Amino acid sequence: MTRQQLKNSAKMLKKTCMAKNDVTEDLIGDIEKGKFIEQRNVMCYIACIYQMTQIVKNNKLSYEASLKQVDLMYPPELKASVKVSIENCKDISKKYADICEASYWTAKCLYDDNPKDFIFA
Repeated sequence: MTRQQLKNSAKMLKKTCMAKNDVTEDLIGDIEKGKFIEQRNVMCYIACIYQMTQIVKNNKLSYEASLKQVDLMYPPELKASVKVSIENCKDISKKYADICEASYWTAKCLYDDNPKDFIFA
């Protein structure tokens, strides 16, 4: 898929997770640009996206599932760099028992590691 196709396919996930977590576009609309608002509902919105993309296993972020999703979904030119970011950020989630916090801080790490190739719903 191209970057735009990936974004388009995420629209349904975004709509579902926004409703589930009572967040507005103002709160989550600029995550892809690095605007991470440190609020519980934003954290759980990110966790919802990760759950719906099947990278959460047994209420924990799965390193292997993350790599698999990159292989399945990402444009060829982004795969290698995004996998490096996943590798660099894989231990962040271990610091948090809560899936919402783990997802939030992992997403922030992925953005900080490589803002250019970061894609989020």
